[in-house]
Amino acid sequence: MKRALNFSPGPAVLPMSVLEETSQAVLDYNGLGMSVMEMSHRSKEYDALFVETQNDTLKLMGLSPDEYTVLFLGGGASLQFIMLPMNFLHKKADYVNTGEWASKAIKEAQFVGECNVVASSKEANFTYIPKDIKFNADADYIHITTNNTIYGTAYKNLPDTGSVPLVSDMSSDIFSRPRDFSRFSLIYAGAQKNIGPAGVTLVVIKKSFLDTAKTTAPTMLKYKTHVDAGSMFNTPPCLATYVVGRTLKWIMAQGLEAVEANNIKKANYLYDIFDAYPDFYKGTVKDKADRSLMNITWNLPTPELEDKFIKEAKAKYGMLNLKGHRSVGGMRASVYNACPMDWVQTLAKFMEEFMKENK
Repeated sequence: MKRALNFSPGPAVLPMSVLEETSQAVLDYNGLGMSVMEMSHRSKEYDALFVETQNDTLKLMGLSPDEYTVLFLGGGASLQFIMLPMNFLHKKADYVNTGEWASKAIKEAQFVGECNVVASSKEANFTYIPKDIKFNADADYIHITTNNTIYGTAYKNLPDTGSVPLVSDMSSDIFSRPRDFSRFSLIYAGAQKNIGPAGVTLVVIKKSFLDTAKTTAPTMLKYKTHVDAGSMFNTPPCLATYVVGRTLKWIMAQGLEAVEANNIKKANYLYDIFDAYPDFYKGTVKDKADRSLMNITWNLPTPELEDKFIKEAKAKYGMLNLKGHRSVGGMRASVYNACPMDWVQTLAKFMEEFMKENK
């Protein structure tokens, strides 16, 4: 099968080996004579793969199951935007606004209580990550978005939050690099960018933080409901969680250090072109230190050239989904963990060709 060179920001490319394993499991899981989609989520076979996926998550993060618990829930990161404050916003919370998804998280938190936007890059169209932020020492938690898919910015260094619990939306860069995950009290991530398909959301919670949760949230919106039931209060996203499990095995086989090195190399193929031809390929991120490894964003001299670039990239090399988000326009290449190196090399080659023909 000929694969399209898919630079989609999500749902995004998955490892070919994971797709192959999944195709078999969809037909017959481990010789049971039934699909992984047909198994009871309460069967011993499905429970074993589910628990293994939870354990692998903590292994990759270097976290102890005595201190942290793992959930696989529905609703995407968008549900977490409201679920988080409904559980943990007692008096006030601090949020850093670095883009579209952070803005949506802020909007939902404001329905619940006092939400302080302590820093924002909105005035510069979210082209940088705010630094040297003064947080409120009495905040219930501090929320950041580690990578911004639309604007192509990312945190290289975590902010110092003191003793205040740090919470993060890591949907688009989780497991793209090693991190000190113990710095976080809660992490959530929609799977469809870096660890699996759409339909399942990973939530990792520090147990001591969970102990501070409010008891007034509706049953399905209480983290404790799902923790107490081992993520099985209701039927979880069974197939999607299976794919996450296989993707985690693929990441573990490489190690996060190797994954990061590969991601840096891929991103630099494109960033080096921006730096070599800044009048033609105009990178949108203001500070190079804030450049994302996952979502590379740029503009061409005119919208007409951008349309031409997109059409020729598809016609010549089968490259898809290079158009920027509708809210900002321009161009975007999402090069998540599973994006092959040769795809990025092909894109870089085409960018050189296109520049020479159209400058």
